[in-house]
Amino acid sequence: MPHRASFKEPVRTIVMVADDDDELRGLVVETLRSDGYTVVEARDGAELLSLLSDTLDDPRARPDIIITDVLMPKLSGLGVLAELRRARVSMPVVMMTGFAPASVAAVAKRLGAVGVLRKPFDADTLRAAVQSAKPGPIPTS
Repeated sequence: MPHRASFKEPVRTIVMVADDDDELRGLVVETLRSDGYTVVEARDGAELLSLLSDTLDDPRARPDIIITDVLMPKLSGLGVLAELRRARVSMPVVMMTGFAPASVAAVAKRLGAVGVLRKPFDADTLRAAVQSAKPGPIPTS
């Protein structure tokens, strides 16, 4: 009997990236796409929440990870975190900031961020943050 290969659809990791700095956002997006991630871009926190709300009912389109700048017009990254928590939407969020104060990181962590990247950061630091934020397999019992 001939052997039949079975093909399994690869699991895609969707990352949503929000930053009002077009150049930095482009570099983050390019890095993640080159690593095989599906990336959705937003220019600010309000656009991120709008794009996210369009995906919440579709598990195939819902992002697995959000990476967002802290300081953005319309709605800050901390505002995004607060809105996610208020709406009881749970997903890993990594914050990016050019500010050094530990208070920014502390507030971000209190609101549920899984990590804070200090700008400027390199591609390897970004990759490590995304890898550590990736949800693991759901345990079966």
